[in-house]
Amino acid sequence: MPLIDLSHTIEHGMITYRGLPAPLICDYLSREASRQLYAEGTEFHIGRIDLVANTGTYLDSPFHRYAEGKDLSELPLDSLAGLAGVVVRCDAIAITREAFSGLDLRGKAVLVQTGWDLHWRTDAYFEGHPFLTADAALHLKEAGVKLVGIDSYNIDDTRGGTRPVHSTLLGAEIPIVEHMTGLAGLPETDFQFHAVPPKIKGFCTFPVRAFAMVGSRNGE
Repeated sequence: MPLIDLSHTIEHGMITYRGLPAPLICDYLSREASRQLYAEGTEFHIGRIDLVANTGTYLDSPFHRYAEGKDLSELPLDSLAGLAGVVVRCDAIAITREAFSGLDLRGKAVLVQTGWDLHWRTDAYFEGHPFLTADAALHLKEAGVKLVGIDSYNIDDTRGGTRPVHSTLLGAEIPIVEHMTGLAGLPETDFQFHAVPPKIKGFCTFPVRAFAMVGSRNGE
């Protein structure tokens, strides 16, 4: 069962979302400094990272949108891992419910491939990105999906202040994974999807190492 990585690499100074700070990655204990603490020939490295939760490829829990929603520590594992996946490929900017019509989506991780990940780490990534419409989000909720992912800057249209897709999906306890990559390497079905963040109490969003197991027995 081949494994396909669907996550961007987090790097020092990398901007994921315009207006949010880049991660700071540095030594907490360098190998050179550690030599003073251990026997000759023994050394270790301990790294330090300072980042906002919305960095790289990350997962949103309901708590991201709703104060009473489940945080990262409260999400059940079966909503994040071992999910039968479906890839929906779409080249529209405003992705409507028609993109998902006729598909069996109940209990699935629905991953929307727009190709926008090709603009990652460029100024073009932040402008005019593809997004789901409010009606598309309502359709996914009614279809009974378990998780929705997208390889774009935001699953919502960011030109206004409303976020109907986040509101609908997270309100239905459907996690969202944004800033994905590599979806072109997946089949449309017949794979398992995994995107598990750390189990942090009182935290709503965090980077994940999202990946797929292609041809797994539970993929449909």
